[in-house]
Amino acid sequence: MEQTLSLLIRLTAHELEQEDATNCKRPIDYYGLRQEVEHITDLLIDAMFPRFAAEPVSREERLQQAVEVLNGILTRIPSKLRPEEVVLALLENLPEVRRQLRTDLTAAYQGDPAAKSIDEVILCYPAFMAISTYRLAHVLYRVGMPLLPRMMTEYAHRLTGIDIHPGAVIGDSFFIDHGTGVVIGETTTIGCKVKLYQHVTLGAKSFAVGPDGSLVKGVKRHPDIGDRVVIYAGATILGGETRIGNDCIIGGSVWLTHSVPAGKMVLARTAVTDTPLTKDIMVNPILDCAML
Repeated sequence: MEQTLSLLIRLTAHELEQEDATNCKRPIDYYGLRQEVEHITDLLIDAMFPRFAAEPVSREERLQQAVEVLNGILTRIPSKLRPEEVVLALLENLPEVRRQLRTDLTAAYQGDPAAKSIDEVILCYPAFMAISTYRLAHVLYRVGMPLLPRMMTEYAHRLTGIDIHPGAVIGDSFFIDHGTGVVIGETTTIGCKVKLYQHVTLGAKSFAVGPDGSLVKGVKRHPDIGDRVVIYAGATILGGETRIGNDCIIGGSVWLTHSVPAGKMVLARTAVTDTPLTKDIMVNPILDCAML
């Protein structure tokens, strides 16, 4: 039995290698890449907030370590960019990333009565990990670095349950309360002072298909969210043409595939509110926020 199993393993491995040789012109070895991407993500967050690092190391030393890891990663990911371009872009943008994260932290502290301090937000809120990783990855996405930014946000996704594509554009003072199950698609734009709750989806309604039947990539598929918008738990907002205006409130469990003017409140069919509703307004009623 042991010899038969050993032979079967050898034959299966050989067959898999033949399949690789047939379908991959130049296979790339990504051994350990996930671990390296996780390591550089942690190093960069530690460099911006060294008080919360696993060990007391200076910011300069953290950045030096991060650059060394990044250079190693860049030699293994095929790209038209020179490694020094990517490193320079990242370092030049770190102060702005930290400034944005400070606004995010303030938004979390001010937006959640359970938060007793900024330190508590950094140490305990999964949104801080997800948003800080997104903001770092977004810098790399903007300069055109392939694969790496997506791996970074998937690392945060795995740890927090919050899935933010690095291509999304998100303004200052962004807060995700609780966070589990939040999905923000690649072409989403989000304004300033926006607050999301758990299980919110900002996704695509449909996908354009080319003549050969394959999906068309690089087109606007996800919604635009204005400033000072609150989106409650379980809401789903879909479509590249969907616009949610400034100062809107989107209630829990709402399903939206159309735009909402500024200053409106949208409620699900089963929502309970003190605001009187006429009998003909049953599904996703849109009310003035001033009526609250």
